[in-house]
This record gives sequence, C-alpha cells and structure tokens, in this order.
Amino acid sequence: MTKRKRNTNGESATPVADAPTKKVKSNSSSTLGYPITIQIIAGSYDRVLHGVTATISPKNEDKVEFADTFLFNAHASAIRCLALSPPSAPIPKQTQKIILASGSTDERINLYHLSAHAPSKISVPVTPSLNSKAIVENPQNRELGSLLHHSSTITALYFPNRGKLLSSAEDSTIAVTRTRDWSLLSTIKAPIPKPVGRPSGDTAPLGGAPSGVNDFAVHPSMKLMISVGKGEKSMRLWNLVTGKKAGVLNFERGILGEVGEGKHSSGEGRKVAWGATDAGEEFCVGFERGVLVFGMDSKPKCKVFPEPRTKIHELCYIQVGDEEDVQVLAVSTEDGRILFYSTRPADLVTASTIEGKDSPLGSAKLLAQLGGKDVGLSGRIKDFAILNNGDGPAKDFIVVAGGSDGALRIWKLPANELISHKGKAKQVGELLGTYETNNRITCLKSFVMLPKIEGAEVEEIDDFEGFEEEGEEGEEGSSSDSD
Repeated sequence: MTKRKRNTNGESATPVADAPTKKVKSNSSSTLGYPITIQIIAGSYDRVLHGVTATISPKNEDKVEFADTFLFNAHASAIRCLALSPPSAPIPKQTQKIILASGSTDERINLYHLSAHAPSKISVPVTPSLNSKAIVENPQNRELGSLLHHSSTITALYFPNRGKLLSSAEDSTIAVTRTRDWSLLSTIKAPIPKPVGRPSGDTAPLGGAPSGVNDFAVHPSMKLMISVGKGEKSMRLWNLVTGKKAGVLNFERGILGEVGEGKHSSGEGRKVAWGATDAGEEFCVGFERGVLVFGMDSKPKCKVFPEPRTKIHELCYIQVGDEEDVQVLAVSTEDGRILFYSTRPADLVTASTIEGKDSPLGSAKLLAQLGGKDVGLSGRIKDFAILNNGDGPAKDFIVVAGGSDGALRIWKLPANELISHKGKAKQVGELLGTYETNNRITCLKSFVMLPKIEGAEVEEIDDFEGFEEEGEEGEEGSSSDSD
C-alpha cells in the first residue's frame, strides 16, 4: 500500500480538547465582527448534499450574498443527519480543514473534507439564463469515502473531538470510530425493547417491532452519554470510559402526560441535549410535542410545551452570557418558529395546585420567538444552527434555519434580546436573506469560515489524514473502548 502523509499535530492539538466541563457553547469562530462568511451544508430527502456560502459584508449588514460551493449526490436515499468536526490544527502557510459526515437511510456514513477558509472570490456562470446563481469552487472540498459500520438507518452523528466520530443507527448500536484511520474502536449495544401493547394478530415480521437509537448526547466532560430509543419510555445513561451502561431513567406516566404523551402516543424520546444554568448542569429530552428538563439528580425540573400546540423538530442550548452559565433552550417547531426558553429556577412558571393532586410540573419561561406566522413564515423548521458573532454585550447570533420548503433563511439576533425579562415573549430577529435550494431539507449544519490565508499552499488530493506510515501502527494500535 502506498504510504500516506500523516498529520503530525495529533489529536491533542484540536481546539476542543480542553473544552470546559460546565459549559455547552454554540458553534463559534475566532473571526469576530464583519465581514463574515458562513458555510452552510444542507441534507435533503432528495439525496442531495448542498453546500452554500453566505457572506455578510461590512458595507451592508442587512443583506447576504449567497454562492453555491458544492452539490453532491451523496446517498442512495434520504439524508437523515450531518456532523462537523473541529477544524484541523493551524500550521503556518497551510489551510485548515473540517471533516463533514453524513448519514442516510441507506446505512452508509459518507465522509468529506471541507475547507475551513473563506473563498477568495465569487463567480457567476457565463450562461445566466440557465443558472444565475453565483458559484464558488474549492478543490479542497472533496469526498473521502464511506463507512459501513451499521446495518440500518443512521439516526445521529457527532464529533466529540477531531479524533473520534460517534454514530447511532436503528440497529440499536452506537459506534465509536477513530478518524485517523477510520477504524471501528468499539460498538455500544443498546437493548432491543420488548414489544408492548401490540395486537395479537399483528403480522409484523420477526424483529419488526420498533427499535433503534433515536438520538444521543455526549456530556462536555466526554465521560458520559445519554441516549433515547424507539419503543422505549426511558432514557439510558452510558459510561464512555468503560463503554457500558451506567443507568436507566424510566419516564412515568404522569410525567409523560405533562408534555402531551398520552395513551395513544409512543412515549419515546426523540431528541436529547446537555445544558447548564446558574443553578447547575441539566439535560433535556424532546418528545413529539414537548420537552422535559431534568437536573443532574435525574429529577424533572420543568417542561417546555409550545403554545399553540405543535410538533417539535430540533432543540439545543445556546450560551448567552460570557461570564456566567447563562444558557437558554432553543426549540424549532412545525409551524415555522424557533422558541427560546429560560430553564432557570427563578424564571419557572408554576401552575395552581388542585387539592388532592400532586403539584404540576413548572413550565420554562418563553423569552422570545423567531419566525412564525407573525412574520409570514408557517413552514416547518426541520433543523437550525446558531453561530456566535462578536463578544460582550454587543454580541450577535447568526441563526441559520432550513425547512421542508427548501429555503435556507439567515437571521441576525442580538444576544441581549434573549436576556430574561418580566414581560411577555417578544418577536425577535432580523431576516437577512433567503436562499432556495429546491430540495426538501432534512438536516443542516453550518460554521463561520476562517479568513483566507495569503500565500497558503494548496495540498494535493492524496495528502489527507488517513493511513498511518509503517512502523507507527503500535503507537495507537492498542486503543480500546476507553478512548
């Protein structure tokens, strides 16, 4: 086998290796202020992986200039999830790269290298009658290959650092892959639930009962992980040091009723995320129409139940304050809104207690709403990303949202509009631009691109962080589940 050049920086040089254990920050960048260029990657039902750059210029901050960067016919069926790795370690006169992973219902995980630097120029095709959209081509945006570690639909992907990739699927497994040589380090197997309440005349084939991992979330310490699965009214806690189960939290019927999971609902968790407030760390579990927030003692703290009632598609925590753990929970809905909730104990809204019954669970306070019918948007938001731009009180968030209508929308949201207040929830955000992809978007990722390096060497296609040289196999060949 031809020897490949190995990255000499190692995993310890990645910028997220020293991530704090009590903060879960949104995607950020070292480039602050304007102008900024955002790389957006959207997966779709149409098997297309579409890359778009959005540039916000300093002369006109209220408009966005879009350009196509790549268009891959990535999979044989619908794309379900995406993940981005941290950028490679900086080397003088060399460009940094980011690994993109995409998962689909075709059981494959496709891998790509993306340039982390903003393009030098934007060109418009010579034949505007056929395609008038601007195009930016970068030879460093290329395919690496595919992983076949699962035997069913890929449901979630995550890079805890640049050296590892975690993936879950409907085969009830969570795979841990090393990115240096893309070898499978370990497989965490979730129990397959026993079918309950299925009719006696059910003609489902053997193994046809609902099973599989819906989603997982890794604690910032990289030592714990929580997961939720199909057909289970519970959440599982995993020890990533040993790769074994650490506990199970069953959802009681009364708690499920608080978030609209009744007799005819599945009661299974669909999304999970870690967060923190000034009262300590917490995690949330998203259901079809509501969210439950738990403390580190695994006791429910509060609930999120959007009004009017609607389905929930995506959720995440974002860091609002720079000095304190001031985080808010962002939730996207079926009716085109992104809702921001405060889960701090001081902000919880408690309902009146009925005599003879247990006190109802408090509700998280709705701070703000972005989008929705008030601004003429009613289509579902399948996925969104929130990026930092700036520091301090003048910090802005750039919100990128994608929906089933095929539109990518970029909003500017001042951070001070998400600070807790006593009044009613207000409409926030300024729509900067809309880009039509003409595909039904299912998932989305984005990052703020680094400035272009003048005089940087463009690496050859073969020079990637792949197979290690002979004689160096023993350095990490003894890796085990504890990695």
